[in-house]
Amino acid sequence: MTTGERVWTPVCEVAAVPRADGVAALLDGDVQVAVFRTGGDEFYALSNIDPFSGAAVLSRGIVGDSDGVPVVASPVYKQRFDLRTGECLDDGSVRVAAHPVRVEDGTVSVSVPVSTPVPASAP
Repeated sequence: MTTGERVWTPVCEVAAVPRADGVAALLDGDVQVAVFRTGGDEFYALSNIDPFSGAAVLSRGIVGDSDGVPVVASPVYKQRFDLRTGECLDDGSVRVAAHPVRVEDGTVSVSVPVSTPVPASAP
């Protein structure tokens, strides 16, 4: 069990993420994220692991939109994931983790949950 705390981690400079593309980052040594920048200059972050293939490839997917929803299409089997929520548009029972993103002073940062053990006596 973990607490609800989150930590912000600087990932890269804004210029390192081309428009309508993504980049991969490894946070805290084991959390793989894919940071995306839409053609409209919005930033999103999802888990980089494609749940259909198990490969760490979502950052290399095709960024676009589907009926106004910002998406990335996996480069493996082409399933589309909502960049805002991580939900798979092609299979509503599947989703990837979506992480908050902020851009400050030209740096893109991603927030992930802190894995802090909760004492057994906690309710």
